[in-house]
Amino acid sequence: MTILSALRQVLAETAILTAPADVAPHLTDWRGRYSGAAECVVLPATTQEVAAVVKICATRGVPVLPQGGNTSLCGGAVPGGAARPVIINLSRMRRIRALDAANNTMVVEAGCVLATVQEAAAAAGRLYPISLGAEGSCQIGGTIATNAGGTGVLRYGNTRENILGLEVVLPDGSIWDGLYTLRKNNTGYDLKHLFIGAEGTLGIVTGAVLKLHPLPTAHAVAWLALETPEQALELLGLFQAACSSRLSAFELMNALQLQLVLDHVPGRRNPLAAGAPWHLLVELSDTGDEGELTATLERVLEQALRAGLVTDAVLASSEAQRAAMWLVRHSVSEANKKAGVGLTTDCAVPVSAVPAFLRSATEAMRAVVPDLPAIVVAHMGDGNVHFIPFFTHAAWAALENREEIAARVRAAVTDAGSALGGTFSAEHGIGQTLVPEMARRKPAVELALMRTLKAALDPAGLFNPGKLLPPAP
Repeated sequence: MTILSALRQVLAETAILTAPADVAPHLTDWRGRYSGAAECVVLPATTQEVAAVVKICATRGVPVLPQGGNTSLCGGAVPGGAARPVIINLSRMRRIRALDAANNTMVVEAGCVLATVQEAAAAAGRLYPISLGAEGSCQIGGTIATNAGGTGVLRYGNTRENILGLEVVLPDGSIWDGLYTLRKNNTGYDLKHLFIGAEGTLGIVTGAVLKLHPLPTAHAVAWLALETPEQALELLGLFQAACSSRLSAFELMNALQLQLVLDHVPGRRNPLAAGAPWHLLVELSDTGDEGELTATLERVLEQALRAGLVTDAVLASSEAQRAAMWLVRHSVSEANKKAGVGLTTDCAVPVSAVPAFLRSATEAMRAVVPDLPAIVVAHMGDGNVHFIPFFTHAAWAALENREEIAARVRAAVTDAGSALGGTFSAEHGIGQTLVPEMARRKPAVELALMRTLKAALDPAGLFNPGKLLPPAP
């Protein structure tokens, strides 16, 4: 029996895509950087169907690739190399199974779109705090598989900090029901952490218990113009001292990043009348009075202006203005894709080292490609800096030895981060892009432990092959 014949015994014909036009959108990442081939794409509707598909693949030695919204920035959700996997796309698994406002939990299926989860939580007076530019299309399973961060990490932490339990289909087709809704469960290994950030290499997340938070009812947002990243660091300390946990976002971008958004995404406007070398988007949020929160923001900005840390600032005076400021921030990936080819890096360094990293990364990049510009968009409050060496489409097309140059530039930037005690992946994951960096930078003991886990759970190496883990020496 062929793999397709076996799949047709457990799935409806409409849940198996084989026609080239139907399969094609699942084979290439959204930026068009990575493409591969697959046996087929399946669209299971239940955890049991996922398990049945995995068992069929396991018995035949066919690789499996879990896929969510396919918004990966590092090629983690599309085929790579010579493997022809069965792609298990979870978009039909989008039920919200339960919402317990008193317990501050929501049980969801992995195919739920992040924005849908946020809306359901808000309707119950709660907040699911993971927020990122792709939230209208990325799925919960993908955010768990990559331990996604986003703009709320400063206050609420990464995805890992907002997951209480998981349901996972393992590589042998068995189902682990770990959908615990408890804050305290001290009964051995906390297995959910094996799968958060594993990028589908150890199992397929099919369901999750999300941790909810009180829904902020008051917001105060400002857009600030600065001269230097050092000023941004000093401002962060000022805001943290005055606002404590009410500081929910502190997002930095350079002038080039803002200009690309204005040039390539319709309807986006500079919140300020004049340009500046650096820009900050700051948000305070709370469950209290919005007038008091705005007054606090105004007081801190007055201090900043008197200290010469800010050259200009504007406060959002309405929900529409607040949304418009956030639309600029969340449009950066769309703008960069349209504008050219950015060699996205995902370094995190100690917050105190962000200005030094920006200087050293720029020097290192230009030692490889002189005068190359860089886009900078950073979650300043948690030290995660997307330093993006940038080529126009024409410059990229004219570049000789593109892949070699790209690898050297990325390595130079990540070397700069490592020298400051940083990491080469903070929230995007490893995917295909950063496998060489894993081999180069991860201590041998860490890689050995990871391979031991992989071999224990997926001895045939069928789950998302070619991603995350470099081949053993």
